[in-house]
Amino acid sequence: MTTPSDTPGDSRTPRDAPQPDVADAPPPIKTLLVLSIPAALIGVVCALVLFGLDKLAEWLQNVVWTDIPKATGIDPASGWWIFGVLTITGLAVGLALWLIPGHGGLDSATTELSAPPPALWVIPSIIVVVVLSLAGGVSLGPENPILAINAGLIVGILAKVWKKLPSQLVGLIATAGTVGALFGTPIAAALILTGIVAALKTGGALWDRLFLPLVAASVGAVVMDLLAHPVFALPLPAYTNIAALDLLSAVVIAISIAVVGVLAAWVFPLVHRTFRLLRNPVFYVTAGGVILGILGAIGGPITLFKGVVQMGQLVDERSSLTVEALIVIVLVKVVALLVSASSGFRGGRIFPSVFIGVAAGLLANLLVPSVPLTLAVGAGVLGMVLAVSRDGWIALFIAAAVTNNLVMFPVLCIAVLPCWLLVSHAPKFIVKPAREAEPLPT
Repeated sequence: MTTPSDTPGDSRTPRDAPQPDVADAPPPIKTLLVLSIPAALIGVVCALVLFGLDKLAEWLQNVVWTDIPKATGIDPASGWWIFGVLTITGLAVGLALWLIPGHGGLDSATTELSAPPPALWVIPSIIVVVVLSLAGGVSLGPENPILAINAGLIVGILAKVWKKLPSQLVGLIATAGTVGALFGTPIAAALILTGIVAALKTGGALWDRLFLPLVAASVGAVVMDLLAHPVFALPLPAYTNIAALDLLSAVVIAISIAVVGVLAAWVFPLVHRTFRLLRNPVFYVTAGGVILGILGAIGGPITLFKGVVQMGQLVDERSSLTVEALIVIVLVKVVALLVSASSGFRGGRIFPSVFIGVAAGLLANLLVPSVPLTLAVGAGVLGMVLAVSRDGWIALFIAAAVTNNLVMFPVLCIAVLPCWLLVSHAPKFIVKPAREAEPLPT
């Protein structure tokens, strides 16, 4: 028995026939072109905000670490000065988290790179605590707070003036613009956002969904390059030929430092909970500052700050470094990263992990001189960043950017595979969000 819809020549479509998925249709070119204009403007704003934040932190850093010591005849590299500055920084950040409305936004220890954008009224408190942390020498980078600041600003403003634009898309574009500005290239944003965009399951081609974020990332990268000329590449020896033994060397180095990162991730929640026993941010952030001051006095100035400038200094001074000195630097920086991220300071964990990877690579080369220095550094960065970020794209990109060597890239691609097997089922370098200690009445 047939129904009318089954009859040959019937023009009607059976009710159970598959219907075309509208979401799979590419967006009109006109729409992408029109939206490219605000996306480009978002990229400009993201770069300018990052540049302004960096300059403000740099000015304060110069006052604290250069101008005041010079005017008073103090050696800024002395252990007691490092201890004092980091202790005062902890107290200042703790007071800001306690007293300033917004309380510094989300605890960076509980957030990934991309987190829900904060409300506009919270942003000033984030700016205050991140500038104090960066200038004071805390071992954290600017990535998490600046992503939150830019996403909050862009989403908050556009939600008022252009309500038809989806806030999720706006947040994605702001994230891309900021990542492009942070690393000075849109490639970083493309790699990082690939997983985020794919997880959205909104249909359509991947590059259609990446189009507007890449506009913002490209513009943000260009603006930041024009303003600040950020460079991650280190002055390393040329690496022109792959030897069979290099594959094993890269895997061993990457896995070895990844194990250190995994161990740090394992104790991270415990350290975080221990600091929170002090309840009030004035107490637990100040305690973090005291510990960071002791660590800084032990490791010296090169173990302070986010680590981008310091890893260049490390490479330049490698001929004077001993195995013992590099072991101390690696251990101090790992513990400093743990304490900084656990004790309430706001900041990202990727930048210091790059420094740790570079130091570990130098150590591997010093222990086994036959391992090419550039290969050792690339593998060290790959392993540590992968353990901290749990993102293979980020780890590969940063390792390639630091070494600035395409010949070595296939070796890194092989080394990342066993590393991924190690870290994929290990604890993440993040703690589950918990209710912050309530600020005491003012």
